[in-house]
Amino acid sequence: MDLIPQPRRTRTGDGRFVVGADTRLEVGEGAEATARWIRGVLAAATGVDFQGGGSPVRLAVDPDLGPEAYRLVVAPDAVEVTGGDSAGVFWGAQTLRQLMGPAAFRRAPARGAEPWTLPVCEIEDRPRFHWRGFMLDVARHFMPKDGVLRHLDLMAAHKLNVLHLHLTDDQGWRPEILRYPRLTEVGGWRERTKVGLLESPLWDERPHGGCYSQDDLREIVAYAADRQITVVPEIDIPGHSQAAIAAYPELGNADVVDTAALGVLTHWGVNPNVLAPTEATLRFYENVLTELLDIFPGTFFHIGGDECPKDQWRESPTAQARIAELGVADEDGLQSALIRHFDRWLADRGRRLIGWDEILEGGLAEGAAVSSWQGYAGGIAAARAGHDVVMCPQSQVYLDWRQAAGPDEPVPIAHVRTLEDVYRFEPVPEVLTAAEAEHVIGTQANVWTEVLDSARAVDYAVYPRLTALAEVAWSRLPASAERDWPGFEARMRTHYARLDALGVEYRPPGGPLPWQRRPGVLGRPKDGPPTNV
Repeated sequence: MDLIPQPRRTRTGDGRFVVGADTRLEVGEGAEATARWIRGVLAAATGVDFQGGGSPVRLAVDPDLGPEAYRLVVAPDAVEVTGGDSAGVFWGAQTLRQLMGPAAFRRAPARGAEPWTLPVCEIEDRPRFHWRGFMLDVARHFMPKDGVLRHLDLMAAHKLNVLHLHLTDDQGWRPEILRYPRLTEVGGWRERTKVGLLESPLWDERPHGGCYSQDDLREIVAYAADRQITVVPEIDIPGHSQAAIAAYPELGNADVVDTAALGVLTHWGVNPNVLAPTEATLRFYENVLTELLDIFPGTFFHIGGDECPKDQWRESPTAQARIAELGVADEDGLQSALIRHFDRWLADRGRRLIGWDEILEGGLAEGAAVSSWQGYAGGIAAARAGHDVVMCPQSQVYLDWRQAAGPDEPVPIAHVRTLEDVYRFEPVPEVLTAAEAEHVIGTQANVWTEVLDSARAVDYAVYPRLTALAEVAWSRLPASAERDWPGFEARMRTHYARLDALGVEYRPPGGPLPWQRRPGVLGRPKDGPPTNV
């Protein structure tokens, strides 16, 4: 059956269930969203409206199965998809779609009159982690709304349930904030763009930009919710903020640099222009978050906290006075105080703060969760201190890193991370005790788009490696070295056909196609395997 992610238990039988004009959908309480999806997506692909009077496809909820779990039973005369909750029903329907064959992943019928069938089987399944994520950077290169919706469909097909949306950075501010219109009017576009990394002499002289209206964001959130996906927004504080400073110069360290002269950054890298640690800055971002909390209903809100150089704070009389006022030891303590402020502010509103592992510097905010990106060490430290962790170490699951060592890889970044490398990624370090390991609430793969300037380039970087991450996050796999890579590789042969039907321009197993290469654009490749820290 070549299912991905691999289910926990599968039993097969003889015969097949025919999906045809007489097939009807029976919908129990709690399964309505999945029914809408079947009548919209599967009906369009198959030409079957699921309104017949014959053999049923039954959707039901049985809480005894547990959160997100499902049981799929296919008999010759009926199909039953039972979930522990509405999410479980939906994930069962994704497995049902895979059983129907790759053509079920198209948007309209693309084959002759032969009937659609399902093999007789019984599948019981539930996820290992309840945070199975994908981080999409739409700040460096803007992705129009329809592109984001497409990625939500792709995530749903892989049983991924958290879209971490990186909305702001030095190179662009994407969400509309009604109180501060210049954030998108000024911060939403840049005059030109570096092509490749800093070593590259190339520039794209076209202005680049884009933003999401608040109604766009509400649509994204609603579309995701219909697919059992939570959208976690990220607004970077206090680093990676030059686009905001370009729009409102008073946000920067104006006693050190001429912030009025700063534009939206046009190149890449860690940037010294960071937010001023003032009460006015706190009020500004409280107002920003207030508008966004009304749009994003999920528990977690990501505030970045990474790669914040402290040089300007060391030189700034205002920042030094703030350090003395707060009674913290140094600039790291000042950043920690900022993070703690927003941790309390979000907690007062029933939300939880999550940030990159630099928020550990100077002391971790009480109640904060950590996205452990620099390696395992930050996540280990956080889990041992009783904080929840999403494991996403760059050495394992940064999907903008190159996929092979050959010269044809487009804009090669960092170390090679193959499909097999991602498949063998283990989110829970062995050094954690069982109690500490409970704080690893999940994992995600991250894609940064500095050199990914089109939807096609993002597809190439993300797939098929995100497929492997989806199995790591969902399935209970053996230890890394003991995983059945040949078996996964064999199942991928069928899955490539599904990706083809979905229109995904993934990296082929044999290497990039001619039009997927970027000759002459410099990257920054590194030799050998990455260091795990």
